[in-house]
Amino acid sequence: MKTQIRCTWPSDDKLMIKYHDEEWGVPLHNDKKLFEFLILEGFQAGLSWRTVLHKRENFRKAFDNFNYNKVAKYDKRKINSLLKDEGIIRNKLKVEGAVKNAKAYLQIRKEFGTFYKYIWGFLNHEPIQNKYKSLKELPARTELSDLISKDMKKRGFTFVGSTIIYAHMQATGMVNDHLISCFRYKELCNIN
Repeated sequence: MKTQIRCTWPSDDKLMIKYHDEEWGVPLHNDKKLFEFLILEGFQAGLSWRTVLHKRENFRKAFDNFNYNKVAKYDKRKINSLLKDEGIIRNKLKVEGAVKNAKAYLQIRKEFGTFYKYIWGFLNHEPIQNKYKSLKELPARTELSDLISKDMKKRGFTFVGSTIIYAHMQATGMVNDHLISCFRYKELCNIN
């Protein structure tokens, strides 16, 4: 039986491998999932994705399954209870940022109809197909992520620096950054 070649970053972590093989780089059009990734990417700031991914189910429970309508209404009491939740990353600025981002998210939806239309509009709703041969080639940010980050900050978002936005673009399939040797690369070249 032939072994599939994949990007090396998941290492031998089963959860990371599952995430790589099934989610990372798949174009997302669902506003709830896009919100989930945006919030998780914000919590990742300064940490590894592995740390966040292993706490993902706890985040889902703590943040009402990433229901942006509910998260936007979190008050001081709810924020304080989240800061006591050992299952998530207990960073006050990040927790408050998630609430602030939910409010900005609702404004985007009011203006554009969906967050998907807004964020994917930056690339005319077509994923960018990169052709990287090694992980060293992957950028941490691009001119496009700079542009999106700047626009989102103007709209009241926080924890949306260019590096976080580029990670969001990778995770949600706005860019296909699987290495060309990876079995997922070709599969995702034909998904839109």
